[in-house]
Amino acid sequence: MNGSVTVIGLGPGDPRYLTPAAAQALDGAEDLIGYFPYVARVPERPGLVRHASDNRVEVDRARHALELAAAGRRVAVVSGGDPGVFAMAAALFEALEAGDPAWRSLTITVEPGITAMLAAAARVGAPLGGDFCAISLSDNLKPWEVITARLNAVLAADLVVALYNPISRARPWQLGAALALAAEHRAPDTPVILARAVGRPDEAIRVLPLAEAREAQADMATLVMIGASATRLIPREGRAPFVYTPRSVAR
Repeated sequence: MNGSVTVIGLGPGDPRYLTPAAAQALDGAEDLIGYFPYVARVPERPGLVRHASDNRVEVDRARHALELAAAGRRVAVVSGGDPGVFAMAAALFEALEAGDPAWRSLTITVEPGITAMLAAAARVGAPLGGDFCAISLSDNLKPWEVITARLNAVLAADLVVALYNPISRARPWQLGAALALAAEHRAPDTPVILARAVGRPDEAIRVLPLAEAREAQADMATLVMIGASATRLIPREGRAPFVYTPRSVAR
């Protein structure tokens, strides 16, 4: 098979955050596959066939990409942020594992991007300076009981926690439930970062104490980061504070 699939991270939204390697892979593609908003972020050009689809058909998209590549096409599958973080790279390998064994001879590569938690962290300082983890609050692919068990474990371990997919119209209560769990482990003044649409024109970033964050508004474009007990604020007059987590932990 002469075709190929490259799974590409487009970064958080600002074209400046697209890596040169990702841009080169896009330039070489004949077919572009992805969720509507991500496909729209790639400029049209002659010779590029665009295949945009809805949000909850990731594995179908992946199969389509593999079928096109098996027919000899050079296919780019795009994700926002990093394709390996709650995104299309895992969906592609899921389809590969369950699909036509011949697909395994295809050239398949992953080009990383800047994921939301890294973009958000850079905006406010260094909240990920110590140990941290990332959890998706979406229960579309795993039970809520699994999510809460993992949240309780990492909160008890005193890690900074980045929450992806915090809330949606179909899931309006889960962020509040997650922050209520955090309040059982963290002090009320623990910094919480709500970073919406980082790298896009409508970017909005707030740093709130945990006690106030439970009432804050968020949506699927928001990355929520809950500080550890060691996470600190550095106040600045007339400006938002810096937030950072020390690298060291007291013995």
